[in-house]
Amino acid sequence: MSRILLGLVMLGCTVSVEDVHAFDDPITRLVNEKPGERCSGRVEVRHGHQWGTVCRRGWDLEDAAVVCRELDCGFVLDIPGGARFGRPGGEVLWRNVKCTGDEFALDLCERFPNDDVCTHNEDAGVECTGKLLTPTLSIQSHLYTFSAGESVHFKCTAPYWQSVVDFQLYKRGVDIPLVTKRVDPRQMTVDLVLSDLEITHQGSYSCLYRTRNKLGNTPSGYSSHSNFINITVLEIHTPQIWYNTSPEAGLGWVTRSHSFNVTCFTEPQYPGGSFQLRLIRPNGTVRHSLPALAPSVTFTFPNAQSNNEGYYCCLYKVQTGERTFTSRESQPLPISIREVDPVMSPVVISLLVSGLTFVLATCAILIVAKVYCNRVSKPTGLERESRTCVDNTYIALTIK
Repeated sequence: MSRILLGLVMLGCTVSVEDVHAFDDPITRLVNEKPGERCSGRVEVRHGHQWGTVCRRGWDLEDAAVVCRELDCGFVLDIPGGARFGRPGGEVLWRNVKCTGDEFALDLCERFPNDDVCTHNEDAGVECTGKLLTPTLSIQSHLYTFSAGESVHFKCTAPYWQSVVDFQLYKRGVDIPLVTKRVDPRQMTVDLVLSDLEITHQGSYSCLYRTRNKLGNTPSGYSSHSNFINITVLEIHTPQIWYNTSPEAGLGWVTRSHSFNVTCFTEPQYPGGSFQLRLIRPNGTVRHSLPALAPSVTFTFPNAQSNNEGYYCCLYKVQTGERTFTSRESQPLPISIREVDPVMSPVVISLLVSGLTFVLATCAILIVAKVYCNRVSKPTGLERESRTCVDNTYIALTIK
């Protein structure tokens, strides 16, 4: 302002104090005979110390939007005739006002000359929303932790009737609404449902509403964002299960009195999580539980007996506040207890080895003895001939 005044003085212009004061004071107002209606009324502008009206010819929503913005009155709802707001005073000062809708003050808009006479019956008027109050966001269930696949029901409430066109639900950091719901003109509250939750839905949420003007029911402006509500989404996977025992027992079997381990595994992990191992037997169910301090835990059974037979299943549980989340059961793992096989016992195997060694040694001795005896008792050729003669009644002589 001082630079403009200095420029005028340098050019040799005479500037009065009244003209300077006109730059600083508001030059636009809305006049309404009803008290308290600051944001609705006949549009009046000031020239010097004189207030006058604006001709309605060519007056549209863009022009009215600038007035609502300049007076901090929110967004335009309607552009009724100025006569609706009471009897005016002064002259019609402005004619053919043309705004783009982006100006911050009405005197920044173009004004085209018009030689036609404009009477007060054609005064321009504006009805603004007033400053849109912030809505309130809440959760119907009052729970803030959910499992993947569930739905969360938000409720957004406008402070009072604002001729709302729709409500929108936003996640912090995301520019586009995740849920938009149109409502009846006089509806002040709405349920905004976020369905099929995923891990990516975890975060903070707020809502806002858009108002509509009375000309074609088109949206006119947005309220500010509501309070933020943070939700947590857990992804509970079905655990995996396996077991370990002595390899000679065979698949699905555990030898009586031997030890075996059952392991449960799942990811991701959450604070307060635990694994539960269920043994399903014909005469009932046995449960074992261990805290999930790591992605996997191992249940140890040092002395297998008949009461350890059955189907084993793993579950993963998480306790968060008022809610407990439980995974689906793992695939059942059948385990049977078998007796020690006597044929394969160490004592029997030792006896069999000893007996077989004895038999083999005896056979070897007999074979060696027979070979030796045959070699010692083998007759000479003369003995064979003499023996033959004896057999044929000859007398065999032994010659030495």
